[in-house]
Amino acid sequence: MKKENKTKVIRLWQTAFLAFLIIGTVLIIRHQRSMPYQHYQGMVFGTTYSITYQSDHNYQKDIEKELKKVDDALSMFNEKSVISRVNRGEYKSDDSEESQMFFDVCELAMQISKETDGAFDITVAPLVNLWGFGFKQNQLPSQHAVDSIRQFVGYQKVSVDARHKSITKQDKRIMLDCSAIAKGFGSEVVAAFLRKHDVDNFMVEIGGEVVTHGINPDRLPWRIGVTKPIEDSLQTTNEMQTVLNVTDKSMATSGNYRNFYYKGGRKYAHTIDPKTGRPVQHNILSATVLADNCAIADAYATAFMVMGLEGAQKVLEKHSELMAYLIYTDNKGEYAVWFSPSLQSKIAQ
Repeated sequence: MKKENKTKVIRLWQTAFLAFLIIGTVLIIRHQRSMPYQHYQGMVFGTTYSITYQSDHNYQKDIEKELKKVDDALSMFNEKSVISRVNRGEYKSDDSEESQMFFDVCELAMQISKETDGAFDITVAPLVNLWGFGFKQNQLPSQHAVDSIRQFVGYQKVSVDARHKSITKQDKRIMLDCSAIAKGFGSEVVAAFLRKHDVDNFMVEIGGEVVTHGINPDRLPWRIGVTKPIEDSLQTTNEMQTVLNVTDKSMATSGNYRNFYYKGGRKYAHTIDPKTGRPVQHNILSATVLADNCAIADAYATAFMVMGLEGAQKVLEKHSELMAYLIYTDNKGEYAVWFSPSLQSKIAQ
């Protein structure tokens, strides 16, 4: 009889505990559904950013502080940034968070440079500037001018030690430019801040480089459009080529169809091949990369624009953790699409 009473008590406790769990879960879900989504936009790194996240707390000022740290570490247009001081030969090692960011990004950049055989190269800045993009010059350089600069371009000519915050350049004229990875890195920094504050649902976008987690305000997976590569230097056309489900992924896109100029009846793209020192002439119009880290996606998207379709496919064969959606022109001059087989399930339309 006592054993039966004990069993009943245990069952009552189990039932009460289960009811508590159910009620608690319902209350949490109700709270999440009633919790507002914050949304705001701004400017950073010379481009726009857009951040949406679900929280009762407004983190705008905190997020702006995080973005300022990235700007102070990597912005070419910030005279006091770590990268600007390195380029001028004025950097002295310190323990600041900004210095650590700079060296972490440089170390990652060097790794990806090796993986892409130099297609991604943060020393390409002098060539970019020569061709008229970095500082808005608009002169068609001679082959002699290109060759004279190529002698101090090349990631192999830079040694980076992130642990000891030291960097060695074989030539003081070597100039670093992290603009092809900074936006992705900045998006990851903001995403890390939101995760640290237990924000489950968010979308961070800086200059088209995106990090997402959870669900959007409509309680659906985050979906991001890939713009159709229509020649549009004024950026007035935003027709979508496709829409991708990027929930819990990072996404970056690089393209030549909006950043170019004409000289002597010829079109010059903004992507420079570090090996030739000249704008790329490959058939890829747009490279979108999905990865677990936005800085990595950002760098590989740039590399694929340099490598061309076949080169990008070879890299993707070695890196199953990456997914790519590539838009190119075929032999007939028509738009064509190639994407990683693993990306099929993420194509929403």
